[in-house]
Amino acid sequence: MELNKELTSQLKEKFDDLGQDLEVHLKGLLYSKPINYWDYIQTDALLDLQTQRTVLPDEMVFIMYHQINELLFKMILWEIDQVAKNENLDAAFFSNKLMRISRYFDMLTSSFEIMKDGMEVEQYNKFRNTLTPASGFQSAQYRKIEFASTELINLIDNRFRATIDRNTSFEHAFNHLYWQAAGKDYNTGKKSYLLTVFEERYKDEFIRFAKFYNTNNLWTKFKQLPQEVREDKELIKAMRHYDYTVNITWVMAHYNTANHYLNIGGKTAEATGGSEWVKYMHPKYQRRIFFPELWSEQELKDWGENV
Repeated sequence: MELNKELTSQLKEKFDDLGQDLEVHLKGLLYSKPINYWDYIQTDALLDLQTQRTVLPDEMVFIMYHQINELLFKMILWEIDQVAKNENLDAAFFSNKLMRISRYFDMLTSSFEIMKDGMEVEQYNKFRNTLTPASGFQSAQYRKIEFASTELINLIDNRFRATIDRNTSFEHAFNHLYWQAAGKDYNTGKKSYLLTVFEERYKDEFIRFAKFYNTNNLWTKFKQLPQEVREDKELIKAMRHYDYTVNITWVMAHYNTANHYLNIGGKTAEATGGSEWVKYMHPKYQRRIFFPELWSEQELKDWGENV
C-alpha cells in the first residue's frame, strides 16, 4: 500500500520543526516492537507495589485501596492543571473539567464502602498498630488539590482567618492551615511527630506549589472570568457540586468509615498518627468551603451541620 502523501508531508513538517530527520525516525520503526497492554500500563510494576507489614489478609485491601486513591488524586490534579494554565477559559471548558473532577470524587466517595464493609474490624485494629505513626493525613496530593482549588485564606484554621490576609507570608499562613489542628498544640506551639515529618518532607514543595496556585486556583480563575461567564448557570452548578462533593460528601464518607473502625463500644480511638480526627475531619468544625461566594448566608451558616 502506497504511503499517504498528505500524511507523509505532515510528518516531515513535524520533524523538520523539531530539527529532526524524518527518515532516521522511520528507519527506527523497522526495529521497534509493537506496543502491548501490559507494557503500556506497566502492569507488572503496578502489581508489585503492594508490600504488607503484617500477615493479616485485609491489610492488602487497605494498601491497594489507598494506592487507588492516590491515582485518582493524580487524575484530579491533572484536570485542575489544565484549567490553571488555560488563558482562554470559557464556561464549557471550565464546567467540563469541574464535572470530571467531581466524578473522580464521586468514585472516591462511593469507594469508602470498600473500606467500611471490605475489612474485618478485628483485623484492622490489629494491623493498624503497625502503621503508627503513618496516616492518610500525610497524603501530599490531597493537600495539593486543596491548594489548587481555592484561595489560601479558605484553608486557614477557622479560628485564625481574621488575622491573615493576602499580605501574610506563605510561611505564616502555612502554619495556620486547618489541618495543622490535627497535629499541633496551639497553646504550646508543639507539633506532633506526624506533622513534623510531614513538613520535613513536603513543606518547601507545598509553599512553591501554593505560590503558583495563589493566582491560578479554581476559585481565582473563576473570579477572573467575564461577568456573563461567571453567571453561567451550568458553570455555577458545577462549581457548587464540586465544593459540596469534596468538602461535605467525600469528607463525611471518610468520617463515617473512620467512625466505623475507631468508635468501638462508645469509646473513640486515636488515629494512627495521633490526630484528634473527629474535630479535624468533620466539616462543621473547620468549615472548609472552596467557593464561599457561591453559597447563601444560610447555607454557609449550616455548613456541615445536617449531615
